[in-house]
Amino acid sequence: MRLQDQVILITGSTTGIGEFMARRFVAEGGKVILHGRDAARGEALCKELGTDKAAFCQGDLADAAYPEKLAKDAIAAFGKVDALVNNAALTNRARIGETDAAMFDRIISVNARAPMLLIRALLPELKKNQGVVLNIGSVLAHCGQANLLAYSMSKGALMTMTRNLADALGTDRVRVNQLNVGWTLTENEYQVKLGDGLGEGWPDRLPAYAVPMGRLLMPEDIAAAAVYWVGRESFPVTGTVAELEQYPLIGRYTNHEGDPLKQQDHEKK
Repeated sequence: MRLQDQVILITGSTTGIGEFMARRFVAEGGKVILHGRDAARGEALCKELGTDKAAFCQGDLADAAYPEKLAKDAIAAFGKVDALVNNAALTNRARIGETDAAMFDRIISVNARAPMLLIRALLPELKKNQGVVLNIGSVLAHCGQANLLAYSMSKGALMTMTRNLADALGTDRVRVNQLNVGWTLTENEYQVKLGDGLGEGWPDRLPAYAVPMGRLLMPEDIAAAAVYWVGRESFPVTGTVAELEQYPLIGRYTNHEGDPLKQQDHEKK
């Protein structure tokens, strides 16, 4: 019960990593405010977790006025908010030639502007409770894939905001940290890669250099790590950007020499 009596708002928590965090936080004694755009999914999850432990707020974070409303509704749900997890994000894929102003603005509005506005709206509450913000970023913040330009830029902005606000809010005893998440096998990711033509069961056929530990990260892995960062155990650490990946990100040169698939290709030739 590492989160006993804590109230945590998690954006984008009706599916994927956000849903797994909500389930784990409740299992650890916390109460959660779920958020998403799909009312049916949110209300079903809320009922499953228990209305004494979960509440649901529906809304679109691309609307600049919504974060303030979400903050007010979250506080009203259980009378306080101890932690905010900025998890919601758009992952629209496009290379630079396909990234127009409208697409870029929407991704930035959800992935970078909304987290900032939510922190701003919740700041008095977080100061009162010596609260914590956990931003869910991505390893793509460091560079990113060619077809995820706007997404990668938004996560770079989130990372800078995390460090900036950790410094700015330290004397207010409000902590701000971030998890840069690597390749994670959510249901959505599975379907996306099917669309890319990888075929059924593709996670079991990934090369060793991509998954040196033998499998992709799972949503429950991220949820387990998040418990520490939203809880009191991580006090007084702030300004940390933790990379949740299977290999070092900087200076890495993928080790193809020991890859059985590469060896098979070589023998065929």
